[in-house]
Amino acid sequence: MTLTRRDFLKQLSAGTAVVGLTAWLPSAYASDLKRTSGLARSIPELQGLSSKHILAFIEAVEKANLGLHSLMIVRHGKVIAEGWWDPYKADLKHTLFSLSKSFTSTAIGFAVAEGRLTVEDKVISFFPEEKPAAVSQNLAAMRIKDLLTMTTGHEKDTIGPLLGETECCWVKRFLSLPVEREPGTHFLYNTGATYMLSAILNKVTQTSLLNYLTPQLFKPLDIKGADWETDPDGIDTGGFGLRLTTEDIAKFGQLYLQKGSWNGKQLLPAKWIEEATSFQVPNAPLTGKTTEHEWNQGYGYQFWRCRHNAYRGDGAMGQYCLVMPDQDAVIAITSETHDMQAIMTQVWEILLPNMTKGPLSQDAKSHTMLKQKLATLTLLPPVAAPASSLASTLSGKTYKLKENTLNLEKASFTFRKNSCTFTVKDTKGEHTIVCGFNHWEKGETQMPGDPPKFVPLKNTMDTAKVKVAAVGTWKDPDTFVMTWNFYETPHSDIVTCHFEKDTVRMEFMNSVDTKARNSKEPRLILEGKLEEMKG
Repeated sequence: MTLTRRDFLKQLSAGTAVVGLTAWLPSAYASDLKRTSGLARSIPELQGLSSKHILAFIEAVEKANLGLHSLMIVRHGKVIAEGWWDPYKADLKHTLFSLSKSFTSTAIGFAVAEGRLTVEDKVISFFPEEKPAAVSQNLAAMRIKDLLTMTTGHEKDTIGPLLGETECCWVKRFLSLPVEREPGTHFLYNTGATYMLSAILNKVTQTSLLNYLTPQLFKPLDIKGADWETDPDGIDTGGFGLRLTTEDIAKFGQLYLQKGSWNGKQLLPAKWIEEATSFQVPNAPLTGKTTEHEWNQGYGYQFWRCRHNAYRGDGAMGQYCLVMPDQDAVIAITSETHDMQAIMTQVWEILLPNMTKGPLSQDAKSHTMLKQKLATLTLLPPVAAPASSLASTLSGKTYKLKENTLNLEKASFTFRKNSCTFTVKDTKGEHTIVCGFNHWEKGETQMPGDPPKFVPLKNTMDTAKVKVAAVGTWKDPDTFVMTWNFYETPHSDIVTCHFEKDTVRMEFMNSVDTKARNSKEPRLILEGKLEEMKG
């Protein structure tokens, strides 16, 4: 429910720490309270966290180049700060990677509550036709609980062999793999195990994981437009592939914080919430020493335990749903980071210690600064050089490309006042991306070499259109750099174009490698020579 001004003023009377806040409410805070849907909105100080410290957190993660794409902080059930680094936006879905696992676990919780299965059920009992002719003792012993806790007994993540099956039969492949250890005794992060949870739900519900969760979870939480990657047989991948907005992630965390209750209705049993988010198995050697690492605090049912009695779902490169029961807080973050621990450390060092039980006194100046910062977040690269004399010389001319792995034949650059259109040609036709100068130019492209999905397309010749935001800048008079941000994923491509006389050399780096501490060589190099003009 949206917090009205009357509700706000009523809450103000609860503590003397906010005496005088009403004097600056209309000008500084009024717009924060206008919300017609989604989670309620409030003001940082009213919910016991200062604008100054939220601003300090944002500045810290930016200074460390941690690659955040969005941030939403919820305190006492109300959003007190939210921001998206342009070109990412509030209404855009973001790839969740392994944060998807926590949603799959939740679906199992619903199925348990409905009596469709139990966590003690044996995995092979659901797949009489897919199980191998000879079932090993360890495979026979594997339970749903072992899938949930990543203790299946495998010594290697099973997702690799599954991804290798591009035509069908991931379930059969999983069941064919050796189970070296006794299930329930050895933690190994295993995305294939989560896939099997999805496959089991598909069996018992006769519908997809996504369809099953829609009336159970997504509709009550007003989560719309979710989608999930599927295997070649149409089964949702479970361990990855879900796409949601940042606020959807925050709602999910808030449901767990509220022990499964939403708008006065118990959606998911509190007992399941407690079980799923508790320490079920150790996920690191028991050394007896205090550890400062977030990935060895114990594991629940597809949830990680954290320090400070918190827990989280998370995904590769920094997709977080962090639930902090002691602070009555949820933090949702999407990003592409080289250091997931560093983001968590900033939360513990800046946000956590400054969360108070009661409201804080006014700080109009800091709140205004925070609002300005949140409104101007961007991933735009700095402008290195405003222009180059080469632009007019090369504009519209065509380079014939040397033989390359993408079978691209020609390339051209068309420079205008505020943008550059990059075009390549292959046997299918032309592919273009328009790059803005000091602004993101948004469009769609079928440019070969886009960041791939985890699940290969059956027909690799079919390249779907993807959304892209692009910017171009001159690094120096002879070097033009394009950044292509595929903003429904965490990823981007950086294309560095070196011009020399009548040649061009284009080096492609993906953002994963660029942000890594040990950057790799360009994954692709295109070289071309200017075609002679026909007179």
